[in-house]
Amino acid sequence: MSNAVGAFARREWGPLFGTVRAGLAERGWRAVPMTLAAVCLTAAFQVVQNQGWGYQPVQDIGSVRAEDPLWLALLRTPLSLFVPALDLPVWGALAQVLLVFGIAEICLGRWRTLAVAYLATLCGTLYARVGIALGPDSVLGLPASDAQVVDTGPSAAVVGLAVYVCWRYRAWWTGGAVVVAMVVEVIVKPNLAGKEHLAAIAGVLVLIAVQSWRERGQERVEPPPGTRSWKPPIRS
Repeated sequence: MSNAVGAFARREWGPLFGTVRAGLAERGWRAVPMTLAAVCLTAAFQVVQNQGWGYQPVQDIGSVRAEDPLWLALLRTPLSLFVPALDLPVWGALAQVLLVFGIAEICLGRWRTLAVAYLATLCGTLYARVGIALGPDSVLGLPASDAQVVDTGPSAAVVGLAVYVCWRYRAWWTGGAVVVAMVVEVIVKPNLAGKEHLAAIAGVLVLIAVQSWRERGQERVEPPPGTRSWKPPIRS
């Protein structure tokens, strides 16, 4: 039994763990500068928005609602990744950002991590508008009151990054567990945040499908190692 568990763990998390361990062993905390900046920014937003003078400025630069004009929501979305929800413990958001962003930064690189995080958050933001337009009678719809609810903050980016990293490192069971957990969350508590998490996952799955298709195409085009590609003879 223990051998089977160990084999599963090595197969599921071995490549991912090896990459993270090597990155930290080589550079230490210097391997995750973007993650550390994200944690500090999230903590700073939490402190400021809980001050009487700071709540509104944070809302103005980093809180997104479906009732906002689209151009304003898109302008605020990058910083909304780092504005934690007021009704949840901030330590949870900080731990999520440190763990998931840190793993992603080492495994994917800084800019790809930010790109996937932004895509996931943007999908959640845009879904809220579509869901409200569909209305509560639709399976994918939302009540009109959700237009005044602030978007999820870092959690949509965290969920999207987790799924993407699991795909890239073939941690299939872990990625599936993340998706199932988000589906259960919506079933148990069908609120805006849970549905935005599913929208974030859907956006990342589309990205994964496109990248998989492109990689398969490149494999068909490139000749096997050690072979020469055929070229037509040159006629004079």
